[in-house]
Amino acid sequence: MPLLRALALTLLVMAAPLCAAPSEYQVKAVFLFNFSQFVEWPSNAFASPDAPFVIGVVGEDPFGTQLDAAVRGESVAGHPLKVKRYRRAEDVEPCQILFISATELARFDGILSSLDGRSILTVSDIERAAERGAMIQFANQDNHLRLRINVAAAKAAGLTLSSKLLRPAEIVGERQG
Repeated sequence: MPLLRALALTLLVMAAPLCAAPSEYQVKAVFLFNFSQFVEWPSNAFASPDAPFVIGVVGEDPFGTQLDAAVRGESVAGHPLKVKRYRRAEDVEPCQILFISATELARFDGILSSLDGRSILTVSDIERAAERGAMIQFANQDNHLRLRINVAAAKAAGLTLSSKLLRPAEIVGERQG
């Protein structure tokens, strides 16, 4: 049932213009939570079977309390969801999803390099983030939120993306698998 709820929320949010009732970052917060439902992480992505599922934000946090509200009381495959904020890339601890804030534009490539070999889903709304190696980019197209996905980057990190996530997205690079 959580998968159906996540899919319904995702489809509803993708159809709604960004200027509608929810704010842009409320919508993005829901997407970050929903990504946890449509991506598979290898078992070694968690320190222990009861370790939290962590959504991290590096740089200035544009979500405020909206991301915390989106994940409150939720869990992923038995892992309670937790939000952590990191001021710098060097502070990033093990997490499953990392949102790279637009304030990190100058350090973007270095952040991605520092995550090489780690099974962390990287997400950003920085322009051309997917082409530069982020796995998912939030893009504003005709006042609607769109997803641009770099499948090769996700595969290199050992992540498996659901076709339900890929179908409505623009794939950057070659579609694999």
